[in-house]
Amino acid sequence: MPEIDTDWERSVGAVIMRGDKVLLVRHTYGAGAGMLIIPGGYVKHGETPQDAVVREVMEETGITVRPDRLAGIRFNMKDWYAVFTAEYISGEARSDGDENSEAVWVYIPDIALKKDVPDLTKKIVESVVSADKNGGGLYRAIPYKGRENNGEYSFYSF
Repeated sequence: MPEIDTDWERSVGAVIMRGDKVLLVRHTYGAGAGMLIIPGGYVKHGETPQDAVVREVMEETGITVRPDRLAGIRFNMKDWYAVFTAEYISGEARSDGDENSEAVWVYIPDIALKKDVPDLTKKIVESVVSADKNGGGLYRAIPYKGRENNGEYSFYSF
């Protein structure tokens, strides 16, 4: 059932790392059905992006997080998608039984090799890991291949 509270033009995602693993969820619908992606979702009207990250991660995975920094953003004329790094606080990863069929901690080096991880998720995780190692920098465009219409898009990250 669609929520009247939801701002369909603003969405967020979170890169949550624990040691050498990152939390991913297996999406159950749309163009990303069956794919492992970072948890996230739409912002509600009157909600900050940071609050949306906390809420979405809890709803989708049962994990409590604290947003850390803005890792990157994708935007166009109709919407935007902001990705944060988030500190793991507590909880056991589990599926929400609706939007995803599983929530799993994936070994970071394996992400680049997995066929069930879309290009954008790979680029986001790679960018966050690289920024953590190199101390960040200026935002730059990171091209990725979209699943819809074989489009070329850019995600802006450190």
